[in-house]
Amino acid sequence: MSTYPVFHDSLLTGKVAVITGGGSGINLGITQVLARHGAKVALLGRSQEKLDAAVAGIAADGGTAMGLSADVRDYARVEAAFQQVRDARGEIDIVICGAAGNFPAPALGMSANGFKAVVDIDVLGTFNTCRAAYTHLRKPGASIVNISAPQAFIPMAYQAHVCAAKAGVDMITKTLAIEWGPAGVRVNSVVPGPIDETEGMKRLAPTPEARERVVQGVPLKRLGQKQDIADLVLFLCTPAASFIHGAVLVCDGGQSLLGAGTMASAAGLRGEK
Repeated sequence: MSTYPVFHDSLLTGKVAVITGGGSGINLGITQVLARHGAKVALLGRSQEKLDAAVAGIAADGGTAMGLSADVRDYARVEAAFQQVRDARGEIDIVICGAAGNFPAPALGMSANGFKAVVDIDVLGTFNTCRAAYTHLRKPGASIVNISAPQAFIPMAYQAHVCAAKAGVDMITKTLAIEWGPAGVRVNSVVPGPIDETEGMKRLAPTPEARERVVQGVPLKRLGQKQDIADLVLFLCTPAASFIHGAVLVCDGGQSLLGAGTMASAAGLRGEK
């Protein structure tokens, strides 16, 4: 049962939102919050089973949702999915590029295909999603939010692929902000820190001891919640953020302020053999 109130005068009433990777994790949390504020949401992902479960949950909470199977690496399929959303819902106001890949591996222990898989999902997938969406965006007034990671600007051992991929995502954000700003399409990145109850945290901190190590590496001395990220994304999609454009907004409790060494130690990724 939802702990959220029913919103009668919601912030996003009448808006249409598309979220890639929206069937699970942080992206599902974002999708749920957008839907609770009145947006008609469309979830894109590879697992129709996950999408169906997410759509059912949103519907049970009083929201409007549809789930479309699409691999963000496949431009033709992403393009077709956006056309389906446009046909069903009309012009699109919000796009969240959340599909991502990650696994810890040293550069010498990572195959070229493994590196390429992460770059393709993150960088190519973000470009494909934004490019396919553009034709269907409400202009002016649309908002694109790309989900990045601190590896975009903080080097981390065993994360060469993610560092390269997320740096690419942030540069796509900034470039599109320059190119698409004149049309009134805002483009920003959000950088989540360690977020509780996500697959990433389960891998990063599989034991109570590891979890405490991560917490101690955050100046606020707590893990983030999916709600923290969802609320920031919600803000970026409202008129309250109408002059925020081309920004990379970090939501990590201050963790990245302490630098690469602290983050690597907290993650147990120090580069030792």
